[in-house]
Amino acid sequence: MTSSGPSPRHTTARARALLSRSLGQWWRMLHFGAEMLTLAGRHSSYRGDQWPLLARQIVQATLPNLWWFILLAALASLVITRIVVVTALSYGLSRYALEMVIRVLVLELIPLAAAFFIAIHYALPAGAEIVALRSRGVFDDLRRRGLNPAQRELVPRVLAGIFAVLTLAAAAGVVALVLAYVVVHGFSPWGLPGYTRTVGHVLSPAVALVFLLKTLFFSLAVSLVPPASAMTETTRRARSGPELQGLFRMLAAMVLIELGSLMVNYI
Repeated sequence: MTSSGPSPRHTTARARALLSRSLGQWWRMLHFGAEMLTLAGRHSSYRGDQWPLLARQIVQATLPNLWWFILLAALASLVITRIVVVTALSYGLSRYALEMVIRVLVLELIPLAAAFFIAIHYALPAGAEIVALRSRGVFDDLRRRGLNPAQRELVPRVLAGIFAVLTLAAAAGVVALVLAYVVVHGFSPWGLPGYTRTVGHVLSPAVALVFLLKTLFFSLAVSLVPPASAMTETTRRARSGPELQGLFRMLAAMVLIELGSLMVNYI
């Protein structure tokens, strides 16, 4: 009996076509990101009636999510810090407890959690909004009026997502550092000198720079990938699941960023 499956040559051709299409999609997304960052650097993106649009998106992306994220980060910080401190004490490693908390919680978990939080609550829905605006012909109407749809509708959402991720990560990091001190030293001020030395030892200039760059790249991935997926896909495919497509590509970008930061810090 002869096999009716695809031939090796046909399978190789399909694999090459799939790889070529995937690389083409990522290239279009990179081009889209460069275009958005270029538009974000223009003065015209912040003047006239463009500024109220940007301010509204920043408030929408940051304010409803800030308090919930700080509350969740505070609860997680208390639990994780207590577990690490108790475990370190049981093994006689109490001197390393705070350093471990800062490295794991502040440097690794909080930026990642902030990016995911904004992605789920703002960036992915914003990508779906962009698809809806395209399907209703809003972009074509803006072009007929002599306006740039990307500058009008996309740039405010991208900048708002970047601002929200950075704000949430910074606020939650401060809260985590304060709670870590309270868990270990209580409300006594006598532990501050040793605590500040520990924080300064962990957050060396090189580690702090990697942390800032990683958080910035997380914010760029969260803010650029979902709208890029909505704009670079065909209308039929974009309607079929823009949030899912944007989520997969965003996760891939964030994994690469996290792996890169770990390699720089620990290898």
